[in-house]
Amino acid sequence: MSISRRVILGGLLATVSAVSLAACSQPKEAPKAPAGKTEFTIGWSIYAGWMPWPYAAQAGIVKKWADKYGLTINILQINDYVESVNQFTAGKLDGVTVASMDALTIPAAGGKDTTALIVGDYSNGNDGIVSKSAKTVAALKGTTINLVELSVSHYLLARALEQAGLKMADIKTVNTSDADIVGAFASADVKTVATWNPQLGEVKKTKGATLVFDSSKIPGEILDLLVVDTALLAATPDLGKALAGIWYETLAVMSAKTAEGAAARAAMASLSGTTPEDYDSQLSTTFMYYSALDALKAMESPDLATVMDRVRQFSFAQGLFGPGASSVDAIGISLPGKTLGSAENIKLRFDPTYTKLAADNAL
Repeated sequence: MSISRRVILGGLLATVSAVSLAACSQPKEAPKAPAGKTEFTIGWSIYAGWMPWPYAAQAGIVKKWADKYGLTINILQINDYVESVNQFTAGKLDGVTVASMDALTIPAAGGKDTTALIVGDYSNGNDGIVSKSAKTVAALKGTTINLVELSVSHYLLARALEQAGLKMADIKTVNTSDADIVGAFASADVKTVATWNPQLGEVKKTKGATLVFDSSKIPGEILDLLVVDTALLAATPDLGKALAGIWYETLAVMSAKTAEGAAARAAMASLSGTTPEDYDSQLSTTFMYYSALDALKAMESPDLATVMDRVRQFSFAQGLFGPGASSVDAIGISLPGKTLGSAENIKLRFDPTYTKLAADNAL
């Protein structure tokens, strides 16, 4: 199984940079969309925390909730993660599964007003730094690290160095694709890599290798979301209700310690091209917000603002806001009770409305 949700390609930045910050002078209200649309397409790509979506379609849960609100909801697999986010940015998808950093640096930075409807999980060990030469992060000073540059592996590395009192300038990085990272680590020249599962699991097996840092040490920072077009959600709130209903019913099924729960997870494993054992292993390092109440608490916690501030600071420093961004505040992020950055150019919104409805059994 190839988990590729975390890759940001430099070429994609060129695609969105032409429209980055095009709406800086617009008011903070969400854009308007004409009411009346009843058919929607939600894109997904293979990742442990996103497999509930295709399972829900297969099991009839999507149709059940779509029918309740008089909608048609298509759950569409996009084989390439970056392409799925690109299609959402271009308006070819109404919603997409995406990591929080990518939601900020691709659609939001591209000028698309985007709402995080569901906070589904965070990496709790799915991402890590493995070294054949260092036993601690501090010992990485002066070394070279292979990773997918401008990805969440890069963010993970920056946070690991920060916690060890180091800076990015204290190390060198070599851009290495996720497809090549395992092979690279097997060579004598490459001593340290930062990567994610399943590649992380493979490099950890290397004799003499040490896991010097993983995402469990920065809980809640590498978030995975379902985002939707803000204007469409404003025009059709029933879409938000249906999607929340689909998600939390499916999570209740898959988390059950019953034969039905095991069968659901086995089906998700099959849909992702792996074994039930491997899928359960991936879930063990993925902190799923199985309860709508837990997800609501996470969305309403001040910790979310702290996390997103770190993400935006890193993203801006790496040039991921595009050439039109003069400061880290160029793009506004709306959070419950707080706005980060420009209130006149809000492009990423964390909206707990529909998660609260689910928690209150009011969908």
